[in-house]
Amino acid sequence: MDGEHSVSDLARSYPMSFAAVQKHVAVLERAGLVVKHPRGREQLVLTDVDAGRTALRLLDQLEVLWRSRIDRFAEVLAEPTKGADQ
Repeated sequence: MDGEHSVSDLARSYPMSFAAVQKHVAVLERAGLVVKHPRGREQLVLTDVDAGRTALRLLDQLEVLWRSRIDRFAEVLAEPTKGADQ
């Protein structure tokens, strides 16, 4: 997240192919989490920190929502069923 990095540099940092890193960067770009621009023959990638923070807040809210739903689901499953012992 710190500064600009070429897609080639990013690819060297991860145990995956250059093409796989390009695809990941494209997904992040479509999501608005990074901005990509050319510099000479390289494609530089810059993280949009504000977009990342917004996404993190949204994911935190969704986690709270889904945890409460899962807890409620567990409660419903734990309730004795009517007529089960009859």
